[in-house]
Amino acid sequence: MKPAKPEEIQTRARSSQSTQTATLAEIARQAGVSAPTVSKVLNGRADVAPATRTRVEDLLREYGYRRRRAEATRSPLIDLVFHELESAWAMEVIRGVENIAREEGLSVVLSESAGRLTPGRTWADQVAARRPHGVVLVLSGLDESQRALLTSRSIPFVVMDPAGDPGDDVPSIGATNWQGGLAATRHLVELGHRRIGAISGPSRMICSRARVDGYRAALETAGLPVVADLIKAGDFHHETGYRLGLDLLRRPDRPTAVFAGNDLQALGLYEAARELGLRIPEDLSVVGFDDLPVARWVGPPLTTVRQPLMEMAEAAARLVLDLGRQDGGPSAATRVELATSLVVRSSTGVPPLQ
Repeated sequence: MKPAKPEEIQTRARSSQSTQTATLAEIARQAGVSAPTVSKVLNGRADVAPATRTRVEDLLREYGYRRRRAEATRSPLIDLVFHELESAWAMEVIRGVENIAREEGLSVVLSESAGRLTPGRTWADQVAARRPHGVVLVLSGLDESQRALLTSRSIPFVVMDPAGDPGDDVPSIGATNWQGGLAATRHLVELGHRRIGAISGPSRMICSRARVDGYRAALETAGLPVVADLIKAGDFHHETGYRLGLDLLRRPDRPTAVFAGNDLQALGLYEAARELGLRIPEDLSVVGFDDLPVARWVGPPLTTVRQPLMEMAEAAARLVLDLGRQDGGPSAATRVELATSLVVRSSTGVPPLQ
């Protein structure tokens, strides 16, 4: 069978297939292969030549092909994808997804994209082969081809705490990061602090930028200057909180309080303060973000913004399973933000006498 020319395929896709989904047989005819070969591609089978797989995938994407529910026999799994799988932060998310999976009689498959905000293509093929009930991506996203691949297999996906704008058509679960940054900084202002530093997360992450924007808004509302030198760009890791904390605290005009973009960086800041002989909160007030379990155990217990990580993960898992139960998916993407709240403990107090 002679395959159609690419320009012919595109013309037919736009004209005759713009309002209805192509059948598997039509995809096979356009690609010049058999229907079982198209089925192998859909099921992620490895015994398909790369050029053939690419041609079929292009047609599936061009025609907007979606497997009918009857075709999409699912494995009893939820795929949970982290850009980095480490720290107590990830454990809270895993517990939340596990809670919902257990209720539904499902198991959880964990994977990591090694710090990349988009998983590799190999991962997408593996997910297509597993045919899970859904995919929850944490601080990650999908490129256009990956989204098309999962959509064509009727595998729903939800982004939790998206690193960037996931797009108008991508369901997502987040938190009120701006409000959290505002509440943290306003608390320090109300205690009497006037020189307040900040250690943010990566600027490429929208949650990090929102927290710093809340910090800025609190200072500006109080009539205080936003001093660029007092804002340090971190990466949400303990070591960075320590290193940048030393930079801030060694200044002759050091801040009397610091808002750390997450609890791990706040704990790094604790270490820097101890090394310099500064007491918390007598000499330095510290506010974190997340309210990980360790925030209650450190000395002194950490004032922090509670981000409901477990509840966010549970909401993401419920949403992705609900999407899988909807034939063809919802007409509009669901975007949910769960409320943050300030938890005041012993790491904040009035500023020292100048």
